[in-house]
Amino acid sequence: MTTASAPKAQATDVVSQIVYALRAMGVAPIPRNYQLFYEAYIGANGALTQKLAALGSYASQEELDALASEFLGTHQVEVIERVHGKLIGELEALLTLLRQEQRSMESYTKLLGETATRINSKASISSDIVRSAINLLTDATGGQMAHGERTVETMTEHSQEMDEVRRELDEYKRIANTDSLTRLSNRRAFDEKLAGLYDAAGNLPVAALILADIDNFKKINDSFGHPVGDKILATVASVIRANVRKDLFVARTGGEEFAIIVEGNTPDEVMVICERIRCALETRSFRNSRSGVQYGPITISLGYSMGSQADDPSGLYANADIALYHAKHAGRNRSVFFDEAMRNDYAGKNWLIYRG
Repeated sequence: MTTASAPKAQATDVVSQIVYALRAMGVAPIPRNYQLFYEAYIGANGALTQKLAALGSYASQEELDALASEFLGTHQVEVIERVHGKLIGELEALLTLLRQEQRSMESYTKLLGETATRINSKASISSDIVRSAINLLTDATGGQMAHGERTVETMTEHSQEMDEVRRELDEYKRIANTDSLTRLSNRRAFDEKLAGLYDAAGNLPVAALILADIDNFKKINDSFGHPVGDKILATVASVIRANVRKDLFVARTGGEEFAIIVEGNTPDEVMVICERIRCALETRSFRNSRSGVQYGPITISLGYSMGSQADDPSGLYANADIALYHAKHAGRNRSVFFDEAMRNDYAGKNWLIYRG
């Protein structure tokens, strides 16, 4: 974990800076371009950042899409755009139906008014005039009712189609916010969740942020290779998820880093959560069932801070990050609660030496 991975500002600042970057490079502000710049902006992939910068101003959409295909690996945003277009199409179809229904009702209302005027204008009303008027109104009313029934049926069909499109869109959004390796929420979803902890009035939340980092993970990758490292990451993620409440937000924020957002608990209760995770991993066997090779022991360090200890999401993240590095510096495989003394003790020191 590096301090570069911490949010430099709230999510709204991230959005504004990405939009500014899009404009500065003359790039169309469409969703798939935003996703590309987002991935480059948060520094998740240095090679992507370099290649995007190398394109210079006014890169073609083909060049941008080629980068997206190379580095993002999927076309999720393109799919979302397509589904969103279907949703807009269904909405336009419904609006067209409503406009047609309105015109039909206006014609029917006008006919009623004209018929009433003709009847009232007669000095003496004969039975033929009344019968003719009744027949006219009966036909008009029947036609209007039939038209209304057809409109309702068509609108119901479109509404059902819209529901299906919404479900499809929700599913693609869920996929776009999910880490493909661990099935936890990804960094994008975490940034959004973290930014939402503090309301517009700046009220402090009854919440805590836990940051967790697998100890000495680089050695694991160097010793056994990245495929084994990926399996260990997935296993650690499942252990974390299995040892916290279902309502807690759990994300993989990058590399061997995880984040947990806890709402409605005291600092002591959050410590219990951290220790449950830590002990579960410490006692977990990481062994290749075929070869018998032991990959473990695998341990994890955790640092956490309460929302009331910070004024905004970026401050909360920084506090939890300091607590995590305190846990690393104190010997790893432990849980640490942030206090202000830590900030002073480690100000200006190179946190990178405690990585892993």
